Amino acid sequence: MLHILKFTVSVTAHHRLLCETVVPLEDPIITETTSTLQEWGVLWKQLYVKHKVDLFHKLRHVMNELIDLRRQLIQGHLAQDQTREIKRHITVRLDWGNEHLGLDLVPRKEFEMVDPEQISVSELYKLGDSLRQRHGDGCRVPVSHHLFINLKSFTYNSISEDADVFFSLYDTREAKQISEKFMVKLNKNGGPKNPEKVDRLCALFTDLSSKDLKRDLYIVAHVIRTGRMLLNDSKKGPPHVQYRRPYGCAVLAMSDVFHTITDLKEEKDFVLKVYTCNNENEWYQIHENIIRKSNTKYSAPSTNYGLIISLQLLRGELEQIRRENQAVFNRALALTRKLGFPDVILPGDTRNDLYLTLERGEFERGGKSVQKNIEVTLYVLYADGDTLKDCISLGSGEPNTSEYRSFVLYHNNSPRWSEMVKLPIPIDRFRGSHLRFEFRHCSTKDKGEKKLFGFAFTPLMREDGTTLSDESHELYVYKCDENATFSNQGLYLSLPCCKEDFNSCPNLPANLPFQRSPKETFWVSTILCSTKLTQNVDLLALLNWKAHPDRVLDILGRLRQISGEEIVKFLRDVLDTLFCLLDDNTDKYGPLVFQSLVFIINLLRDSRFYHFRPVMDSYIQNHFAGALAYKELIRCLKWYMDRSAEVVRQDHIQEAMRALEYLFKFIVQSRILYSRATCGMEEEQFRASIQELFQSIRFVLSLDSRSSENLVFTQAALLNSFPDIFDELLQMFTVQEVAEYVRGTLGSMPSTVDIGQSMDVVKLQSIARTVESRLFFFPESRSILLPVVLHHIHLHLRQQRELLICSGILGSIFSIIKTSSMESSVQEEVEMMVESLLDVLLQTLLSIMSKSHSVETSRGQRCPQCTAEITVSFHSTRFFDVKSKQVEFSEYFESINLSKYVRPYLSFSLVQGEYVSCLLSLLRQMTEIHFHHLLNNFHSKEELKEFLLKIFCVFRNLMKLTIFPRDWSVMRLLTSHIIVVTTQFLSPALHKNFSEADFDFKVWNSFFSLTVLYINQPSLQLEALGPAKRKKVLDKYGDMRVMMAYELFSMWQKLGDNKPHFIPGMMGPFLGVTLVPQMEVRNIMIPIFHDMMDWEQRKNGNFKQVEAELMDKLDSMVSDGKGDDNHRELFSLLTQLFGPYPSLLEKIEQETWRETGISFVTSVTRLVERLLDYRDCMKGDEMENKKIGGSVNLMNFYKSEVNKEDMYIRYIHKLCDLHLQAEDFTEAAFTLLLYWELLQWEDRPLRDFLHYPCQSEWQRKENLSRKILHYFNKGKCWEYGISLCRELAFQYETLYDYQSLSWIRKMEAAYYDNIIEQQRIEPEFFRMGFYGRKFPFFLRNKEFVCRGYDYERLEDFQQRMLGEFPQAIAMQHPNQPDDTILQSDAQYLQIYAVTPVSDISDVPQLERVPERIKSFYRINNVSRFHYDRPFHKGPKDRENEFRSLWIERTTLILSRPLPGISRWAEVERREVVEVSPLENAIYVVENKTQELRTLISQYQHRQHHGNINPLSMCLNGVIDAAVNGGIARYQEAFFDKDYISSHPEDTERITHLKDLMQEQVHILGVGLAVHEKLVHPEMRPLHKKLVDQFHMMRTGLHHVSSPTCDPVAAYCRIYRQIHGCTEINVFLHSTFLSLSHSPLNLQGSIRHSSSSLSSHTSSEAGNLVIMTDGLMGEHPEEALHMQVRFEIKIHTGMDVMEMI
Repeated sequence: MLHILKFTVSVTAHHRLLCETVVPLEDPIITETTSTLQEWGVLWKQLYVKHKVDLFHKLRHVMNELIDLRRQLIQGHLAQDQTREIKRHITVRLDWGNEHLGLDLVPRKEFEMVDPEQISVSELYKLGDSLRQRHGDGCRVPVSHHLFINLKSFTYNSISEDADVFFSLYDTREAKQISEKFMVKLNKNGGPKNPEKVDRLCALFTDLSSKDLKRDLYIVAHVIRTGRMLLNDSKKGPPHVQYRRPYGCAVLAMSDVFHTITDLKEEKDFVLKVYTCNNENEWYQIHENIIRKSNTKYSAPSTNYGLIISLQLLRGELEQIRRENQAVFNRALALTRKLGFPDVILPGDTRNDLYLTLERGEFERGGKSVQKNIEVTLYVLYADGDTLKDCISLGSGEPNTSEYRSFVLYHNNSPRWSEMVKLPIPIDRFRGSHLRFEFRHCSTKDKGEKKLFGFAFTPLMREDGTTLSDESHELYVYKCDENATFSNQGLYLSLPCCKEDFNSCPNLPANLPFQRSPKETFWVSTILCSTKLTQNVDLLALLNWKAHPDRVLDILGRLRQISGEEIVKFLRDVLDTLFCLLDDNTDKYGPLVFQSLVFIINLLRDSRFYHFRPVMDSYIQNHFAGALAYKELIRCLKWYMDRSAEVVRQDHIQEAMRALEYLFKFIVQSRILYSRATCGMEEEQFRASIQELFQSIRFVLSLDSRSSENLVFTQAALLNSFPDIFDELLQMFTVQEVAEYVRGTLGSMPSTVDIGQSMDVVKLQSIARTVESRLFFFPESRSILLPVVLHHIHLHLRQQRELLICSGILGSIFSIIKTSSMESSVQEEVEMMVESLLDVLLQTLLSIMSKSHSVETSRGQRCPQCTAEITVSFHSTRFFDVKSKQVEFSEYFESINLSKYVRPYLSFSLVQGEYVSCLLSLLRQMTEIHFHHLLNNFHSKEELKEFLLKIFCVFRNLMKLTIFPRDWSVMRLLTSHIIVVTTQFLSPALHKNFSEADFDFKVWNSFFSLTVLYINQPSLQLEALGPAKRKKVLDKYGDMRVMMAYELFSMWQKLGDNKPHFIPGMMGPFLGVTLVPQMEVRNIMIPIFHDMMDWEQRKNGNFKQVEAELMDKLDSMVSDGKGDDNHRELFSLLTQLFGPYPSLLEKIEQETWRETGISFVTSVTRLVERLLDYRDCMKGDEMENKKIGGSVNLMNFYKSEVNKEDMYIRYIHKLCDLHLQAEDFTEAAFTLLLYWELLQWEDRPLRDFLHYPCQSEWQRKENLSRKILHYFNKGKCWEYGISLCRELAFQYETLYDYQSLSWIRKMEAAYYDNIIEQQRIEPEFFRMGFYGRKFPFFLRNKEFVCRGYDYERLEDFQQRMLGEFPQAIAMQHPNQPDDTILQSDAQYLQIYAVTPVSDISDVPQLERVPERIKSFYRINNVSRFHYDRPFHKGPKDRENEFRSLWIERTTLILSRPLPGISRWAEVERREVVEVSPLENAIYVVENKTQELRTLISQYQHRQHHGNINPLSMCLNGVIDAAVNGGIARYQEAFFDKDYISSHPEDTERITHLKDLMQEQVHILGVGLAVHEKLVHPEMRPLHKKLVDQFHMMRTGLHHVSSPTCDPVAAYCRIYRQIHGCTEINVFLHSTFLSLSHSPLNLQGSIRHSSSSLSSHTSSEAGNLVIMTDGLMGEHPEEALHMQVRFEIKIHTGMDVMEMI
């Protein structure tokens, strides 16, 4: 669907082009909502992708609300106030969404976006600040609250009678009801008595203030039933007679309500239990007993009893609530008002309510045996005796009645009702009306009669015209009977109604128509809430002063004692009376009338009566008629001011000063009336009197108040009220005349140094209000007032006092000037402000920034240069102490509302922001002419230099300090625009005054630092913005980085021969500019780098300093995350021609130093490549291996290619930290060894570096040694630590440091113990190939060998590596990749296991070393690894493939051994050899034997035996393979006579293979013995199977045994490998010979020996017997082997399996 919208076309000039922009003719907020929803739509989907589910659902809800609100606005069917409210809702939601999505803050004014070009920077700052503070302190105007209550049901089945429920609000602290009652009539079934009120039993308790909500409030519900006297006794009274009887009460704490209702307009249900009263005498306080939980005085209900109500809290004006909740008000809502007036009394609020409470009575028994059941009937009667109809209200929600009947308390002559009714009597019927109370006894006999026995009465208004006072009244009770008639009320109205009446009527006749019962009394209390009637006698006397002219002075003196509520009710009448008195006798009444008028004016300053100020204004404009009053008012006012220097107590003077505004309103209006009546007579006299009055004002302000605190109050009151009279004066005088009056007054104030701190605040507040007044908006007045205002501001800024108020004044001035910028006078005003304020503004900002230095330093955002340039100390900002000890002082300053200027949350960041906006506002208003005048008016170059340093320093700090929040991009961009424009105006002065012979390094350096910081600002990096926002910024400002880059280049070219001053110092900062991802900026910088290199070459013959500086800065910047892949192109040999400048390389090729230059560019290019790889690897989500690889790559570059030792050492420690994070302690130790090797054992002092303090080289190397030892220990590489221990021991011994020597020797010994005792896991090694161009530079098309983690197998390692490179494709073959894969834009990963090749076998003496020690050297310090690829050479032998199975063995030679500085080591070269089938068989058997030996040794030395599955699997793999193929297949292939005869050259290898096979059998036998010892009973069948297969394997090997296979030699070799001793040889040979010659005695010998062993040994011997008994006949040599083993056990105490 298409919608055609009206639009306009605006034409703007942009970059010398005319651009047309289509602007829709719709409400701007609709346009904003549309564009915002489009932007949110994209981000909303991303929230789902990023699993931010909570914000996703919230944003969807808000977007739906915005769509609905936008639809309502587009329809245009709303009233003005409704439209405003919808706009408010829209902006709240837009700001909420922008904040939570991290979008920009949108400054608004009246719910619409503001154009930064149309307002001053100060105003823009205040708008943003107000947006951030909008959830803070609310408006000071009291806000009304309203409680909505809805009765849903009442379960009271046991009553079965009609009932009335009365709801009210009760303050338990003050023990009083604070609201009217809401009445609900229910039938006996619990439903509404009126069927029309179904679902409409609701009320709104109105006008609750915030103070009321803080009270201890309860909702109280009284239930009064209507029926029999006694609920469960049908005999008490006939059924047709109905009585109102108390039933029960329920309460609900409002604190519980507030805890449950968390949001405004949220409706929640509550259940109120109804409790019954145990004693009706306590009924009047049953609610108090329930609240206090006095359980003995009431009975708890059963579970089905209760009132179910719903509550809702509303806030705002009642009319607004009515509009917003029309559905609620359409339900016959009962408005239930508060007792008394609300906190805010509105002029149009008309009330005339009298609240009457039946409190209690005392009645006689009257000769009856039981007490009475008393019912009170109330009537309201007029003077003519007629009953006033519908003037009694029992509660809101039900219609008014003409009579009221109280509830009845059973058998109670002293009833206490405490029941309130409202009497809404018309105002015209109030005078002459009275109340009559009739008392009846309700009999419970059959007839159920109600007999009248007495009455009481009281008039509503006394003779003096005042109404009943708000208090308790004790009324007389007069006797009467049922036949008494009241048709002639005059019969009893002449009688006294109470004690006061009786005292005023001493002569009463004896024969009265009604006799008073002296022992009976009746108490009622009243509260009057009327805007038309008064209870105050003094007020009535004032209004009727003509009746008592002799009492006028006394009445005027007592006016201050009248309550404010009474005065504002009769405000117009009171004012008329006062001015009538003034006209009647000015001399006599003038001073008192003036005092009374001052009192009334100040009364309207109270927040309760503030809304009556319009009433006062209306009176002055429309009803005031005192044409001569101005003379007396001026005279009295001047008299008060002139006496201020003489009088000690000045309360009355201060009150007059506070009333100055309305006094001048009366004066001016009076003069207008007089001038109108007399055609302008006495004009000169009036002007002269005003002139004299202003002289008195200046006199008061010029007084020295330092010694008089009272005078301070007077001056403060005058200053606070003074700006309020400007508008009145403008009615009588011209703008220039009023401005002259004001200037003279402001000029009379002392300077800052002459008055106290508190008066500074008041004085500045007065100036602030002057600037904000209508008078200041006139250009002709500004030219008069601005100099004096700027003078005072200048003085305060110089002394650094009251900074925030001064900033507020300046902000107002700038806003006015910006609004009036089209006027010609503005240029002169700006010139005036520049001359007066620019320098002091800069000084103030520098001072504030120095105070904020500590905060910013912790964030690393401040440079030493700026700190050095800030030379002025900052004095703390001081403000007036609102919490003064003097109560009057505190109350006064609270009344003048300083919060607008002195905020309680004042901080330096706030002051800083205010002054930054002021400075920017001023700079923005300055034109080229202003800058020209400014720069030419300096008296010396030193002054100009100081100014430039200040402004450059301030600009730099604006870009460093967090002045404006991140989301305030509008303010940030505007600031950047002002800075670049200002810089363009200032740079010519810099070149003109500080170049050539007058060159000043400090100023130029400050300028270059500013430009570098400016271009690097995050807010200007447009690449990080979305397309729409980037286009918006470019259209408005262009790319300001390019503008500043051109300015930088231009100034660099103007340096001329002074360029060497900035080489190589500016190399780093300029490099930072090239790291900005903006191509044009980078191209601009290329000639500057060329210049630097050229000048360095001229000066030193090389550019080593440039190279060093460049590399250092590249490292630090790229490591911080700056730069991108395009940076390679900037220095690359293949760089193309960019922009207007040639590439750096092309410029170098034209120089004589071409070769060194190209070499330099090449080195830098290689560094950039490695740095960018390093940066990518160090990202937070990358794996540790990738980070370590990038660090090693960069570290090696600094060592081998550019020889930068400092950077090399720095990366050594970075690499070490990475190893420690990964818990690779061995690698961390090897890494630190690199730095250790650079140090010497000398006493040369070293500077502090990294985390090392200043110390000698010897100390640093010693500390480093200890740290390396610690890491070797944690990595269990004690062998490497031992050599370091010896090195340290030698140094300690040389120095005779025996204590340290002892410590290091003990550590060395401990390392030996650890080697022998502790178990170490042998890791596996894996070869990795990284192929493809998508890998980082240091991995691309390279292969590495990696040392795996403990227990990590090939499958685990592959999964881990694929996890680190999720885009990689795993290659499934070990073949070398071709060029297609190497050059592809992908990642290919090739992984397989490799075997370490140790040099340990070449060392003969290691034959005796135990296996535990040898295993370490087999897998450590290894730089050669191999892997095998089987293949068949020639035709494959189908009978036995082992005959033709050759092995292609590839050996990988690493660049460094493992372990080392990384778990990875790059493959330097590879060697490939072919292994014959026989050599392969030898290799396989030898390796498997070694694996068996190691595994058996591990199980033999365990302290406790756990899982033996690895041993079982290994034994099963060897034995089962040997039976089913394995060794047997080797026998068939290589022990065949044909093979031996055809391969005579392999004779030695065949013999060696036989020996290895025989040795493997011996090891298997020992392994089975260990396995039998450890095997679990459930695994015995497996063990038996292994033993049986072992017999078969051994039988198969018997016929090929080599004659050289000596069992004694085998066991000797095993023993020597473990213990390194030879004495066992003699014993074994002798034993073997003796046993071999006596085979018949072998079994007996074994059995005999077994009897002498321990049980453990016997068990082992028994097992051996079992194994050898079956072998005696068939294989006696095998039994011989077993016997040898047994003899070794007896001789050495060790089993052979312990030797292995």
